[in-house]
Formats: sequence, structure tokens, C-alpha cells
Amino acid sequence: MVLNYKENMEKLQLTMDSFFSLFDPSSCNDCNNEEFAIDNMNNQNSLPPEPQLGNVEYKLKIVNPTKQRFEHLVTQLKWRLREGNGEAIYEIGVEDSGILAGLSKRDMTASLQTLQQMAVKLGATTTILRERVLDNGRSIAEVLVRKVPDDQNNIEIRVAVLGNADAGKSTLLGVLTQGSLDNGRGRARLNMFRHLHEIQSGRTSSISHEILGFNSQGQAINYSYSELITAEEICDTSTKLVTFLDLAGHKKYIRTTIQGLSGYSPHHAMLVISSTAGAIGMAHEHLAIAVALNVPFFIVITKIDLVQPTSTLESLESFLKQVGNDVITAGANQLTENVVPIFCVSSVSGEGLELLSRFLHVLPPGISAKEKERLEQESPEFHIDENFKAGDLGQILGGLLTKGVITEGSKMQIGPMKNGSFQNVNVKSIHRNRVPCRMVRAGQSAAICLDTIVLGLRNGMVLLSHEENAKVHIGNIRQTAVVIGICSSKCIHTNERDSVLFKFKLHPEYVTVGQRLLFREGASKGIGEITQVFPLTLTP
Repeated sequence: MVLNYKENMEKLQLTMDSFFSLFDPSSCNDCNNEEFAIDNMNNQNSLPPEPQLGNVEYKLKIVNPTKQRFEHLVTQLKWRLREGNGEAIYEIGVEDSGILAGLSKRDMTASLQTLQQMAVKLGATTTILRERVLDNGRSIAEVLVRKVPDDQNNIEIRVAVLGNADAGKSTLLGVLTQGSLDNGRGRARLNMFRHLHEIQSGRTSSISHEILGFNSQGQAINYSYSELITAEEICDTSTKLVTFLDLAGHKKYIRTTIQGLSGYSPHHAMLVISSTAGAIGMAHEHLAIAVALNVPFFIVITKIDLVQPTSTLESLESFLKQVGNDVITAGANQLTENVVPIFCVSSVSGEGLELLSRFLHVLPPGISAKEKERLEQESPEFHIDENFKAGDLGQILGGLLTKGVITEGSKMQIGPMKNGSFQNVNVKSIHRNRVPCRMVRAGQSAAICLDTIVLGLRNGMVLLSHEENAKVHIGNIRQTAVVIGICSSKCIHTNERDSVLFKFKLHPEYVTVGQRLLFREGASKGIGEITQVFPLTLTP
């Protein structure tokens, strides 16, 4: 199915109005074909049944609840916020079955007031995303409830920006993050470039990070929000922060682009296609990589002030089918493998930018609160993407923390070096989004300053918790060893038994099956018997 330009813009507007309602992660198994998606978009008398899991809640009405009922509703909201990592969507005037019954004006006002009181109870805010009057004269409302987790300054998502060279990626990011339209000659993109050759060629060759914030009411917080606003102030003012990873588009920088997609684990990918050129060049390869890495994506068609995107839209259906997608319309709540939102924008005239901004405001994080909590409880593992020395500051590491929590002053180990060893280091300071902070959590990117210069440092190394090492005693052997893995669990508690795989940190030792082993790390210690030995593989 291919829509003409006018029909597409009408459908996209309709889709944004019901962005959260048409699909939900728990109902994706029911959305495995194009007909289902299109039928639900056009059938505005019902939505999919209320999901059991996820952050979407249907309420027919919540008028004058009893004290006991109110406390139950607050508990329910707290759970939905947890499922959405700080964001929940409430559909007011909708039955659990998905039927849009609607409410009278009086009941709608009372229901919205009750929802606001529930949010205040939890320290959350409410924002009405849309209100709609049904054919029966009654209305429905869609409300975003947001509560920044207590251990975070804001809710953050990472969006990788992909697309062919000259598609307008950096220009679009410049307009979104700087708040000023382009002059048609690339002025907006100059703030995105990091190197002189990028300014001279107009092409991105490295990975740059740009931020766009939103306050609790959905207003964009960028560098035009107030005079001389800083990145730190954007982070402090925003309840939601979108971090864009501007990736290179030219084919000779494909390794850098893959590195950004795989190393920084973005929650979503934004594929930028120029209306003047269409889906050509590296766009196919970039999208194939995103799909291979299971990164949900959406599409932005730029330069519609120069050429109407009719032909580009017509070619997108076959383009998306080539990478395993069969729908070119937009969906709701969470991007799925069946639903691809498409936006048509101009960085010069500003057309379509407000719609894109609204989309980014409600774009959900790609990790559940339960999974996030699990990762934070594991030992820290920081993957190094960049490293450099900054004068008297010392060694700077840039990358992504995939597990655990790192704080200022943490004792860590970095490696492996060429000989397989790890070097002990201390975390001197931490910066996120160019702003100093005391802590970085699992799923967050950061720049970490060490207290010492590390010789032989290279990208691809990891920064691990110092606690991953244990001192092993086997007969007259005494050496530090790294715990590689525990067979049946993540950890061993007092009086528990399990199989543990150790690896000597410095050099090989001669050990045999049956020897007794004692290991200790701080106040922790354990005893056991060697059950298996892995011989050293010598290289010629």
C-alpha cells in the first residue's frame, strides 16, 4: 500500500494523535500484518485490548474514588510508571476491551483531576497529549504521566542518526538542538562538526553527541530556550533528554558508523533520507545493520522544501520490504518490527519539525525498569569507545556502561593489555553530556577521567570492577585471578556451592585436578577443589 503525499501527511498527523494507542508491546503478536495495522488506524471506535504488561493503562472514568480505591489507583499508577521506566500513558474514556466509550465533559474534567492527584501523590506530572470528541458527543483523552526516577536527573534515550551522505542529518540535528532554522546553505550543521576536515567537506566522519531536552509539559529545551543556556542547564531543566549519536554517512566511514550502532547500544535509530535523492547509497546498508542489531527505527524525509517527497514515499514500501518490514505507516507506544513511523520535514522552512519534536518527546526508552534494575545490580562493565589525554586532567575514557554502577573514586581495573593483564586504576571524575556528575548507571554513556595515564590503551578495552579479581592460593601458588563466570547463578552466598571459572591474571601456573583451592577478596573468601584445567594455548 502506497499513499500519496497529502494522504501520507494526514495519516501521519492521525498517527501522532494516537501515537500511544494503536499498538502496545504486549499486543505486538497480534499485529503481524499490514491489514491489522491499517484497520486499527482507520477504525477509531476501538483500540487493542488493554495490555496486561507495559506502561499503558485504560480507564473508563475515575470520578470521586473512595480513599481505598484512590490508594489502589496510585499503586497501579506506580506500577505502570515502573514498567515504562518513569513514563505511563493513561487512556481516559476507554474500556478495558479497547472500546472508545467516551465521557461527558463533567466526568472527563473530574477524571483528569483525579489522575493529576494520583500523579502528585507520587511526585509525577501529567501532560494531556490529545483530546478527541467522538461521534456520540463524548470525549476521550490521552495523558502522559512522567516521574523521573529518584536516582536520575531525567529520563534519557539514545537515538542513532543514520543515512546517506548529504541526506541532511547534521543539518537536521543542528536545527533540533540549536533551535534555529537552516539558511539553505548548511549553516545549522556547523555546530555538529568536530574536525576541520568535516567543516571543509561538509561530511561527518566521527561520532558526535548532541542533546535535546523536554520539560514536563513537552516544551523543547535546546540552546535557544534561553540566552546563553549551557548543556548543564539543559540537563537540569529537562525531565526527558534525547541524546543523538550523529553517525557518518559516507561509505568510507562505515566502520565508524557500525561502531556507533554496536558500541553505544542506542534505544532507537533515526534514518534520514533526502527527498531530492531518495533512498539510495548507504541508506540500505545502514538500515540493514540497524535491523541486524535489533534496533527499532523510524524514518525522516528531509528537504521537502526543495522537492515534494511523493516519489520517495512511493519507493519506501519496497525499500522497507527489503529489510524485512511490510508496513510504512506509523504506530504507537513502542516501535516494533512491523511499524515504521515516517516524518517529512524541512530544516529551512520548519515544516514537519513540530510533529517530529512531539514524537521524540513521547519516544519510550528501550529498556524496562526491571531489566535496568537487574543490570545495575551486576558488577560494573564499561566498554571503551574513545580514549585521549587532556592536559593535566589525565586519561579520559569515553564509552558505555553496560552493567553496574560507577561512582567517583571507584577502584577499577582496565584491560586486557597485550599480555592479557589488567591494570588497577581509580576513577577521578565522571562527565555525562558534558556535565560533571558523581555517578553513571547501566545503560548510560559517559566520559570517565582516570587518576593515571594508561600505557597501551586502545578502544575496545573494558573498565571492570576491581572486585572481579580474587587472590587464589593453590599449594605454594599465590596469584590474582579473574572470575570469568559462575555456573548456575550470578553470585554465591554463605554456605552455598557452585562451579566457578577462574583465569590467572598475570601468567600461567601448573595446577592439576584435585588440588585444593582457597580464594579471598576483601572480607569474602571461599574454598574448593579444582575439577577442570584449561591448558595454555601457545602461539607460534
